[in-house]
Amino acid sequence: QVQLVESGGGLVQAGGSLRLSCAASGRAFSSYTMAWFRQAPGKERELVSAISWSTNTYYVDSVKGRFTISRDNAKNTVYLQMNSLKPEDTAVYYCAVRSGSYYPTAPGEYDYWGQGTQVTVSS
Repeated sequence: QVQLVESGGGLVQAGGSLRLSCAASGRAFSSYTMAWFRQAPGKERELVSAISWSTNTYYVDSVKGRFTISRDNAKNTVYLQMNSLKPEDTAVYYCAVRSGSYYPTAPGEYDYWGQGTQVTVSS
Protein backbone atom coordinates (compact mmCIF):
# COMPACT_ATOMS: atom_id res chain seq x y z
CA GLN A 1 0.00 0.00 0.00
CA VAL A 2 1.00 3.60 -0.56
CA GLN A 3 0.53 6.00 2.31
CA LEU A 4 0.57 9.77 1.99
CA VAL A 5 1.16 11.98 5.01
CA GLU A 6 0.35 15.67 4.71
CA SER A 7 1.45 18.54 6.89
CA GLY A 8 1.77 22.30 6.85
CA GLY A 9 -1.81 23.46 7.06
CA GLY A 10 -2.95 26.07 9.49
CA LEU A 11 -4.54 29.45 10.03
CA VAL A 12 -3.15 32.47 8.23
CA GLN A 13 -4.31 35.98 7.46
CA ALA A 14 -5.09 37.05 3.91
CA GLY A 15 -1.89 37.82 2.06
CA GLY A 16 0.12 35.35 4.09
CA SER A 17 1.90 32.16 3.07
CA LEU A 18 1.91 28.48 3.90
CA ARG A 19 3.83 25.51 2.57
CA LEU A 20 2.16 22.13 2.43
CA SER A 21 4.16 18.92 2.39
CA CYS A 22 3.16 15.41 1.39
CA ALA A 23 5.49 12.49 2.03
CA ALA A 24 4.80 9.19 0.30
CA SER A 25 5.73 5.79 1.69
CA GLY A 26 5.21 2.24 0.52
CA ARG A 27 5.73 1.08 -3.00
CA ALA A 28 7.65 3.41 -5.27
CA PHE A 29 6.40 4.84 -8.53
CA SER A 30 8.86 4.95 -11.38
CA SER A 31 6.53 7.18 -13.34
CA TYR A 32 3.90 9.04 -11.40
CA THR A 33 2.03 12.25 -10.98
CA MET A 34 1.51 13.90 -7.62
CA ALA A 35 -1.21 16.44 -7.09
CA TRP A 36 -2.93 18.70 -4.61
CA PHE A 37 -6.71 18.88 -4.43
CA ARG A 38 -8.82 21.02 -2.16
CA GLN A 39 -12.39 20.85 -0.96
CA ALA A 40 -14.31 23.61 0.75
CA PRO A 41 -17.52 22.92 2.69
CA GLY A 42 -20.41 22.26 0.35
CA LYS A 43 -18.23 22.34 -2.74
CA GLU A 44 -16.74 19.76 -5.07
CA ARG A 45 -13.19 18.57 -4.71
CA GLU A 46 -11.00 20.61 -7.05
CA LEU A 47 -7.59 19.96 -8.56
CA VAL A 48 -5.34 22.82 -7.47
CA SER A 49 -1.97 21.78 -8.82
CA ALA A 50 -0.11 18.75 -10.14
CA ILE A 51 3.40 17.76 -11.08
CA SER A 52 4.44 14.89 -13.34
CA TRP A 53 7.50 12.67 -13.15
CA SER A 54 9.12 14.91 -15.76
CA THR A 55 8.29 17.97 -13.62
CA ASN A 56 5.65 19.34 -15.95
CA THR A 57 3.22 21.29 -13.83
CA TYR A 58 -0.41 22.30 -13.80
CA TYR A 59 -2.21 25.03 -11.87
CA VAL A 60 -5.86 25.87 -11.74
CA ASP A 61 -6.43 29.40 -13.00
CA SER A 62 -7.39 30.78 -9.60
CA VAL A 63 -3.96 30.03 -8.09
CA LYS A 64 -1.64 30.79 -10.99
CA GLY A 65 1.10 33.15 -9.97
CA ARG A 66 0.46 32.52 -6.28
CA PHE A 67 1.07 28.80 -5.73
CA THR A 68 4.11 26.73 -6.68
CA ILE A 69 4.29 22.94 -6.70
CA SER A 70 7.60 21.12 -6.40
CA ARG A 71 8.97 17.74 -5.46
CA ASP A 72 11.99 16.17 -3.81
CA ASN A 73 12.62 12.80 -5.42
CA ALA A 74 15.08 11.65 -2.75
CA LYS A 75 12.43 12.13 -0.08
CA ASN A 76 9.51 11.15 -2.31
CA THR A 77 7.81 14.32 -1.17
CA VAL A 78 5.72 16.92 -2.93
CA TYR A 79 5.29 20.49 -1.73
CA LEU A 80 2.80 23.24 -2.38
CA GLN A 81 4.06 26.72 -1.62
CA MET A 82 1.07 29.01 -1.24
CA ASN A 83 1.66 32.75 -1.30
CA SER A 84 -0.71 35.70 -1.29
CA LEU A 85 -3.41 33.56 0.25
CA LYS A 86 -7.01 34.64 -0.07
CA PRO A 87 -10.06 33.72 2.01
CA GLU A 88 -11.40 31.75 -0.95
CA ASP A 89 -8.39 29.44 -0.63
CA THR A 90 -9.85 28.14 2.64
CA ALA A 91 -10.37 24.39 2.29
CA VAL A 92 -9.10 20.99 3.25
CA TYR A 93 -6.14 20.26 1.02
CA TYR A 94 -5.46 16.68 -0.06
CA CYS A 95 -2.38 15.12 -1.57
CA ALA A 96 -3.04 12.55 -4.29
CA VAL A 97 -0.94 10.24 -6.45
CA ARG A 98 -1.53 8.37 -9.66
CA SER A 99 0.60 6.18 -11.86
CA GLY A 100 1.36 7.82 -15.15
CA SER A 101 2.65 11.07 -16.56
CA TYR A 102 -0.61 12.98 -16.91
CA TYR A 103 -2.64 15.00 -14.44
CA PRO A 104 -6.36 14.63 -15.05
CA THR A 105 -8.62 16.90 -13.07
CA ALA A 106 -11.08 14.25 -11.89
CA PRO A 107 -10.40 12.99 -8.36
CA GLY A 108 -11.43 9.48 -9.40
CA GLU A 109 -8.40 9.26 -11.67
CA TYR A 110 -6.03 9.29 -8.69
CA ASP A 111 -5.10 6.11 -6.86
CA TYR A 112 -3.90 7.19 -3.42
CA TRP A 113 -4.90 9.99 -1.09
CA GLY A 114 -3.65 11.66 2.03
CA GLN A 115 -5.81 12.40 5.04
CA GLY A 116 -6.10 16.09 4.26
CA THR A 117 -4.80 19.18 6.01
CA GLN A 118 -6.91 22.21 6.85
CA VAL A 119 -5.97 25.60 5.43
CA THR A 120 -7.91 28.55 6.80
CA VAL A 121 -7.35 32.06 5.50
CA SER A 122 -8.93 34.84 7.52
CA SER A 123 -10.08 38.13 6.04
